[in-house]
Amino acid sequence: MGLKLMIVLTFLALLASLGTGLVFLLRDRHTTASRRTWYSLTLRLSLAALLMGLVVYGLYTGQLRSQAPWDHQPSAEPASSEPAGP
Repeated sequence: MGLKLMIVLTFLALLASLGTGLVFLLRDRHTTASRRTWYSLTLRLSLAALLMGLVVYGLYTGQLRSQAPWDHQPSAEPASSEPAGP
């Protein structure tokens, strides 16, 4: 549960960084001395790397599992109740 919470919080922080980067980009459009957009991009890249690391860690430790139908192991065929032949 803790890992999933950390993943969700990191993703929300990533979205917040994306929004602030957009605001900085629009506000500092005519200012060449401002580096706020660059710092926002650096933070966003760091958060993305952290998010990927958390997901890989969760998959490696088994705390996260794929729920995709093609990842499930096929179940054993049920035994047929019909006679085998004459």
